[in-house]
Amino acid sequence: MGQLPPEQYGLYKTLLESTKAIPWKLNWITKEFEYIGPQIEALLGWRQDSWKTAQDWIDRIHRDEREDTANLCITQSDCGIDHEADYRALTASGGYVWVRDVVHVIREDGVTTALVGFIFDISERKKMEDVLLRLNKQLAALSFHDGLTGIANRRMYDRSIQVAWAQAQNNRTPLSLAILDVDHFKHYNDKNGHAAGDECLCQVANALNNCAAMRPTDMIARYGGEEFVLILPNTGPEEAVDIAETFRRLVANQRIPHPGVGVADVVTVSVGLNTIIPGEEDSLQAFFEVADRMLYRAKSNGRNRVECAGSKRIFAIN
Repeated sequence: MGQLPPEQYGLYKTLLESTKAIPWKLNWITKEFEYIGPQIEALLGWRQDSWKTAQDWIDRIHRDEREDTANLCITQSDCGIDHEADYRALTASGGYVWVRDVVHVIREDGVTTALVGFIFDISERKKMEDVLLRLNKQLAALSFHDGLTGIANRRMYDRSIQVAWAQAQNNRTPLSLAILDVDHFKHYNDKNGHAAGDECLCQVANALNNCAAMRPTDMIARYGGEEFVLILPNTGPEEAVDIAETFRRLVANQRIPHPGVGVADVVTVSVGLNTIIPGEEDSLQAFFEVADRMLYRAKSNGRNRVECAGSKRIFAIN
């Protein structure tokens, strides 16, 4: 414990052994422990006198962290660098406790002769970190889902369409995009109230999200308000029209009452559709804008229909 007068040695020893931090000293030349605090037995269950050499320390590190932790300590100690490591220390009963080992390197004439340090129990901190990690993952998942309908939101769409666009460019495959808008939704809200409007959007979203025509690579998202977007990777114009028409009919077949607006007696959607095999000169923004113009055309031509760029209009079958 150092060259101290007996009375000072006893005082320091008492102070060290009364703390929760566990002090230790290792002779780096012989790799033998010269001291380890008695608190180690309360924490890990191993008797104080069972800590003979550095190998005992290595063997009592969880196997998942054992090699990396030992290599870190050996490398840093040989170089004379103070360091610390978090790892799971194995208990005598077969469990483990998360600890932090803080190490100070002692050198003489440029050669490491000893290590002294403290072992801290950080298991409660690790538990809190795990809770925070789970919460952050849940928050991240929620940030990509629409709070009302539960389907993907605008943020998720923005990320997904970028990926789909890049893949279509690289693979020279068709990409289709459909924009769906609930017809006369403002009138629906005004007549039935916003709570009913929210329920209507949830019903539409659920129908779209559970459509049998959806493939694993397709994605439906709420773009905003009463507008939804459907990404259809590796989908040519004819197949995209069939899928969009399936979605249009699916919403109408929900038979959500919506009388008195001149389209149908039920809630319907208008759909704008665009398909492209994007080249280097093409832009994602222009691709979206064409689909948006097709949506405007569908509304102008009576709603409850699909309009596809460069294709014959697809009229509704009521």
